[in-house]
Amino acid sequence: MSRFVVITPDADFGHRVRQATSGMHGGVQVIQADYLPPSPDDVLRTLSGELVEVLLLGPGLNLDTSIEMASLFDLQYPEVSVVLVTNGSADIALPAMRAGIRDLLSPDADVDAIRIMMERASLAAASRRRGLGGSVEGGSHSGRIIAVMSPKGGVGKTTVSTNIAVGLAKFATMGVVVVDLDLQFGDVASGLMLEPEKTIADAVVGAAAQDSMVLKSYLSVHPAGIYALCAPLNPAQIENISADQIGHLLDQLANEFEFVVVDTAPGLGDHVLATLDRATDAVWVCGMDIPSIRGLRTGLGILNEVGLVPSNRHVVLNFADRKSGLSLQDVEATIGCPVDITLPRSRTLPFSTNKGVPLLQEGTKDPATKGLRSLVERFQPGWDSRPHKKLHRRAVV
Repeated sequence: MSRFVVITPDADFGHRVRQATSGMHGGVQVIQADYLPPSPDDVLRTLSGELVEVLLLGPGLNLDTSIEMASLFDLQYPEVSVVLVTNGSADIALPAMRAGIRDLLSPDADVDAIRIMMERASLAAASRRRGLGGSVEGGSHSGRIIAVMSPKGGVGKTTVSTNIAVGLAKFATMGVVVVDLDLQFGDVASGLMLEPEKTIADAVVGAAAQDSMVLKSYLSVHPAGIYALCAPLNPAQIENISADQIGHLLDQLANEFEFVVVDTAPGLGDHVLATLDRATDAVWVCGMDIPSIRGLRTGLGILNEVGLVPSNRHVVLNFADRKSGLSLQDVEATIGCPVDITLPRSRTLPFSTNKGVPLLQEGTKDPATKGLRSLVERFQPGWDSRPHKKLHRRAVV
């Protein structure tokens, strides 16, 4: 487990750090003091033996003493990321860099800014331990890759993807990344009201493809406690993105995040097939119209033939409406499997997407909210072992 340590006489800053690390892996220990012990060993001796990843020094500590302590940590425990909390000035940057300080943080930083910095410093610590030949506690792990699929466009796939990501962040804060794999017409950035500086086009080449720490710095951070990797700003860039690069990218992200939610492009192109080859879950979204339903039946049939249907399948019927002329039973009979989640037609759901605030982030009461929450629950640990009314429904033929 990660461990975050703060040494500061500022009780308010210590409280903000506790809030920022709430829900993150590991604990935080705040040592309220206006002075530093003589050596790194004296600091570590006061702890309970957990692995230390990030050490925050200040605010309220002597600046020269803090920089000296950071240089000692850099020599004796280089795997620990030291962050200096100070208002400071440009004159501090060079001595801090020479002392091996990972980052500078303002004492007035809000909870979101502290959380982002802690995540990046923690990732840097893990990278350093790998470089030193040490092992990251628990070893490499592989998170769930959730592919949100639809053979047809216009069925609300991006809306479902962003709500899944935001919903998962409720119990996996900063452990979720949503990837916009609709490389030509992706809408994740607008659906989350983000203006990304880096996109998938940047993430699959260069240093980001070799180092997960660099890759994570390319992600956009959303206030709901998730990361996002958005589609290229220029559709022409997709010509340079191969299926192999997408596969490697998803492998990288799955080793860093508990959940990787992939908003795929309509159809079954090479990038989508590369995603399905790695996906642990497939969320199939279809609308309550005949072209969409038939498209889903055809897509499922093709993937079954080539063996690319993930073991965990979740079928979502969007825009459900009794006045459409079709019934739930009609849909199930056509696609050949049960519908797991039904999202009734809603005015609020598309409005929330247009506004850039997912329904599960806003908490608005709406008929679709219950269905989205039920969908998110299917990815929680132990869901399969719980009793569910529809878990053993009849097979539809």
